Amino acid sequence: MSFNSVNTNRQAVFALQSLNQTNSELGSVQKRVSTGFRVADARDDGGAFAVAQAVRSDVAGVTAVGEQLGGTRGILSTTFAALSVVSDTMKQVRAVLTRLADAGVADASRDQYETQYDLLRKQIADFVGDAFYNGRTLLSTDSAANGGNIVAIRNETGGSFTITAVDGEQFLLPTAAPTSAALATVLIQPNGAFAVADATISEALNNFGAQMQYVDNQIVYNSKKIDAMNDGLGALVDADLAKESSKLQALQTRQQLGVQTLGIANQGPQVLLSLFR
Repeated sequence: MSFNSVNTNRQAVFALQSLNQTNSELGSVQKRVSTGFRVADARDDGGAFAVAQAVRSDVAGVTAVGEQLGGTRGILSTTFAALSVVSDTMKQVRAVLTRLADAGVADASRDQYETQYDLLRKQIADFVGDAFYNGRTLLSTDSAANGGNIVAIRNETGGSFTITAVDGEQFLLPTAAPTSAALATVLIQPNGAFAVADATISEALNNFGAQMQYVDNQIVYNSKKIDAMNDGLGALVDADLAKESSKLQALQTRQQLGVQTLGIANQGPQVLLSLFR
């Protein structure tokens, strides 16, 4: 092929090909700079993008689990708070029953203590009955009353754990105040109604406290897991902006030189005209 042809300008073709290549590379770098991603879609790197999408899906799953665990912690906190107040109230009941167990207490004082017992007993029943969070309670085993066990999700693959509900009725005291020292003494004996209820409350507090600790640990773990997954995702798809900035400047310079080179190459056929003057 002749170099001196007005039909085919090889220099212009080579210059145009080089400029097109530079423009293509410049477009890729500008995409990385504008999005912040080395792999913004499947066109950049199909394999890496597929892995990134799978990781993003897992992150979304773990995030949703964290939100659900927040609700689970809410009902556990409500239950624990109710039982803590019940336990404190039981201490007051114990003091009243101890006074009622004293045969030397005058009738007038005894009436006052019996009234106090009735008020405290009702408070305990109210605390137990009000231990609801978002319409659910763990202080009832009756599903018709929105009680019963709670199966909570703990990870993005559907793993779960069960929080066992307790029957709040076992925390309640006899409705009738003891009308004699003997009856009051029976209540506070090791096998008496008060002693049994108090021990049951302590056991429930210990159980739900352990469940709260488990949920808290799971929430912390899931949060750290999300951070680790995002860190790995960033290493896979994030662009090195310092490096891309350097490339951008170099390619912009190449683009300018390519445009100038193409302009010079396009002037080649004009030189041939001078041969015919």
